[in-house]
Amino acid sequence: MKPIQQEPSRSGRERENLLGKLKEAQKKFGYVSREFIAETARSHGLPISEVYGVTTFYSFLSTRPLGKYVIRICKSIPCYLKNADMIINSVALETGIRPGQTTADGKFSFELTNCIGACDLAPAMLVNHEVYGPLTPGKIAEILKACK
Repeated sequence: MKPIQQEPSRSGRERENLLGKLKEAQKKFGYVSREFIAETARSHGLPISEVYGVTTFYSFLSTRPLGKYVIRICKSIPCYLKNADMIINSVALETGIRPGQTTADGKFSFELTNCIGACDLAPAMLVNHEVYGPLTPGKIAEILKACK
């Protein structure tokens, strides 16, 4: 007897493509807008809450516009044990903003994230897609000066 094969449901296939579509929007527009979330939900046959949930689950996706340079500080245990608070305070001092904020000129956004995959460089930060570490206040000043 031949087993019956079921075709995957439309929503199953659409869910497979969802994260890729959200990442494309982030890359193209710099963030994932409410309008994009709603349109994606409609086109994929998914509830808006599900698309929003996926968008907000991943720390590298944003539902608000970010600056030209996105500074991400690792707040996981290895960085915390290596004085991440000093790094957070140094970035805040250099940029004039706190985590979750963007400078008025749109140059810098400052985010905290659980891991940037650079435990061996703790304390570390990511500026756009470039990893920096181990950090000191002096190194942070040099890195951010080069961005200005």
